[in-house]
Amino acid sequence: MRLGKRDREKPAVWSSENDAIDVSSVVKDFDPSFFADDGIERLRAAIAKGGLPSIKLESVRIGSPVTRPGKLMAVGKNYADHAKETKSALPEKPIFFAKATSAINGPYDDVVVPANYATVDYEVELALVIGRRAKRVDRTQALTYVAGYLICNDVTERTAQSKEGNQWFRGKSFDTFAPLGPYLVTPDEVGDPHALSLVCKVDGEVRQNGNTKDFIFDIPYLIEFMSRNVTLEPGDIITTGTPAGVGMGMTPPVFLRAGQAMELEVTGLGRQRSRIVAEGV
Repeated sequence: MRLGKRDREKPAVWSSENDAIDVSSVVKDFDPSFFADDGIERLRAAIAKGGLPSIKLESVRIGSPVTRPGKLMAVGKNYADHAKETKSALPEKPIFFAKATSAINGPYDDVVVPANYATVDYEVELALVIGRRAKRVDRTQALTYVAGYLICNDVTERTAQSKEGNQWFRGKSFDTFAPLGPYLVTPDEVGDPHALSLVCKVDGEVRQNGNTKDFIFDIPYLIEFMSRNVTLEPGDIITTGTPAGVGMGMTPPVFLRAGQAMELEVTGLGRQRSRIVAEGV
């Protein structure tokens, strides 16, 4: 976890529903250098030794658990039911696109609807963080390159995405459009990443209820496919696609409005809750 005011967060490790362990004396931050330098193992050793201070979670903001990734990559249409609701053919190869790292938001921070747009949508997703440099990785070894998993809300402005030059990067990269966390969970705690339920609610109503077992392209294939020609670096994030139930897939489409709240949950990865606010409020 990373706790504190935006851009001034301290690294911490979750210990209970109410408490976290302050590990800022052990590591500087959960950034690319942390993952590159076996930071998780150093943390485990320091925590086992004991003597680190505790932080009350109720008294502090929770930020994104990872900071300054070199790349924030996303996969489009990786669930057959989502491809169907968007009236798209099933992809033959993974559809990768980027989100700007400046869109990264805390798991309980507000998501801002820009003043000149009104078609903002939610997308609950399983994301992963690369733990070591990956180049031409074989799928049989791919999961050993994963440092951990976390929740991502791939918030999207549909008009900007599809009706203004078909620019996925821009429509998915507005400020606040990538809530991450609340924490990064190591693979040993997650178990099988292809057996996790994903739920997204809007104002308490279940909109998405899927499972990662329904991926079109599983995580080993995604890592193998991308690392053939693009080197994946420690700290890079890949978010793996969303199941059916998004607002644009409803009849008629239903988009987010100021005053609403999104609640996302993925098995073993906690929950996030974001309030929708209008720009300037």
